[in-house]
Amino acid sequence: MSDHYEPAAFKARVDDVLTCFIAQEAELLLAVDADLAPVADQLEASVAHGKRLRAAFCYWGWRAAGQPDSEALVRAAASMELVHAAAVVHDDIIDDSPVRHGLPTAHMALRGSVRQGHRVKAAARGLAMMVGDLLMSLAGQLFTVSGLPAAYLSRARPLWATLARELIAGECLEILRTGAGPDTAGSLKVIRYKTAKYTVEHPLHIGGALGGADPRLREAFSCYGLPLGEAFQLRDDLLGLFGDPARTGKANLDDIRTRRPTALLAETWKAADDADRGRLKALLGRRHLDEQDLETVRAIMTRAKSPARVERMIDARVAEAMAALGDADMPTHAVRALTDLANGAAVRHR
Repeated sequence: MSDHYEPAAFKARVDDVLTCFIAQEAELLLAVDADLAPVADQLEASVAHGKRLRAAFCYWGWRAAGQPDSEALVRAAASMELVHAAAVVHDDIIDDSPVRHGLPTAHMALRGSVRQGHRVKAAARGLAMMVGDLLMSLAGQLFTVSGLPAAYLSRARPLWATLARELIAGECLEILRTGAGPDTAGSLKVIRYKTAKYTVEHPLHIGGALGGADPRLREAFSCYGLPLGEAFQLRDDLLGLFGDPARTGKANLDDIRTRRPTALLAETWKAADDADRGRLKALLGRRHLDEQDLETVRAIMTRAKSPARVERMIDARVAEAMAALGDADMPTHAVRALTDLANGAAVRHR
């Protein structure tokens, strides 16, 4: 790979690693018993999609530390995508989301594999939970067998515990705060721990640690990665309600149906009048919502001008990330790549 970041070429490299690695793991699973075929299928389906941003941030954390291109590093970076795949499977179970990437989520797809007479929904959710757990375990395995020297791996291994702790803390906070009064500061804390850190900051730190990054560079990674990770999730929240499902691959009303404590909802609640709050309250948490309900929610949010405020929050965080990048001491090609990645994370349609 040249010093120029080419998203499609990098994605293809990561896809190759994931496809081969998970195919081998699926075969080992089937060797235990042929009845595990549906689980093996979902294991492979879980890595079939994705922009590979987390792997890219890990890769450019390594390059920012002055290291050259490395196939072993790409394998290690690909492990970040297995963390993401695990988080997605678990998140979809928690939210009971029916669709992801335009396809049935793991716990929905596995319903057809459960024998009649079982509690089908509960059994399928249990199987999906095992898929997510296995993916998280395999992330650590892929990292360990990446081919990087043991001394390099030992520098980064402690960061995995922090990644897991903070990711789980964010997910738990979201569950605990779902249904509570909308609060922007609380919502931002959830997205910092649930998404921002494992999407941008932790991959950068892991790549940097593998490459021997010094304390100043690690600090620059945090100053860049945290606001950018928050911007990424704020964009996701906007797309969740105002995006095109054909492009996002998700149902528009998931956040309202599950009463997810997003900053978009908190900003809407804060600015809405009593009548609109009443309308919104009547829809929050309702299981069956239709297109008319979606238009009602969009209209309430537009009247409250909350999408525009969230856009300003995104812009401010991207600007903060870019300022940190400008102050960092790293190779020019790494600065260019991280600039491109910032634009791709915050300015997107899916």
